[in-house]
Amino acid sequence: MTNKEIKALISLLDDPEIAPQIHERIQTLGESIIPFLEESWEESLDPQQQQRLEDLIHHLQFEGLQQRLRVWRDSGGENLLEGMWLLNSFQYPDADLQALNRAVEQLRFEAWTLLRPDMHPADQVQALNHVMFKVHKFSANTQNFHSPANSMLHLVLETRRGNPLTLCVIYLLVAQRLNLPIYGVNLPNLFVLMYQSPIPKVEPFYINCYNRGLVLSRTDIEHYVAQLNLTSNDIFFEPCSHLDIVRRALRNLMLSFEKMQEPSKAIEVGKLLAILTDEAGPTTDTEESGEE
Repeated sequence: MTNKEIKALISLLDDPEIAPQIHERIQTLGESIIPFLEESWEESLDPQQQQRLEDLIHHLQFEGLQQRLRVWRDSGGENLLEGMWLLNSFQYPDADLQALNRAVEQLRFEAWTLLRPDMHPADQVQALNHVMFKVHKFSANTQNFHSPANSMLHLVLETRRGNPLTLCVIYLLVAQRLNLPIYGVNLPNLFVLMYQSPIPKVEPFYINCYNRGLVLSRTDIEHYVAQLNLTSNDIFFEPCSHLDIVRRALRNLMLSFEKMQEPSKAIEVGKLLAILTDEAGPTTDTEESGEE
């Protein structure tokens, strides 16, 4: 369709008798029509018509997001930055993946200047901790823990405040670019990282980004699990996949919207989660509770 034809089609949304059919026709055109809908919104003086256009734009954006998430899943879900960007774009459709990439790359460069090939793993982590928590002052958003903003990667990079998962994701993305053997670990109520050295004599240890990179031993993790009165499980001590991380991020976001009394958004996030898993609801044993 030409631009003129698209604009004429959108103008027919004003006619209540044929609006439903026009609505369906517009949906078949996909996200490419969104700029024309936005232009029509700006030109309209009718609040009801503006709301209809907003709803239509959101529907098209959400359909596109679901499709991109399926593509990411089917590709193996290996690109963690892309997966978190897709989650980010639920609230912020215009979020720039390359801007996220540049922000992570800047952190990587600053950490790289402090690293040496002969450094002990503990010293490598301390160098990364220095950049993340001393220089850039990333920290826990304890005052507004359940805010959806804590799951939005671009906002966490801007404000330096986040939940356990997003803080760990940023740390993990930087570590991966430095070729450090650091991985995510799905602990109950708290997401942490694990340094799993390929050198046999170096014992694995854990990193709590929600507590400014505090280093933990396996015994510390065992005590933490025992305090929760849970049976020990291998997944509490072993690396998880990037797909697992994005699933958990979606569960956190869904819980945030439920806490903020926004059920419609929680339902939509549940649909995104269903694309990555057989279940559409949160699993309470992996939610971030805000407790250390």
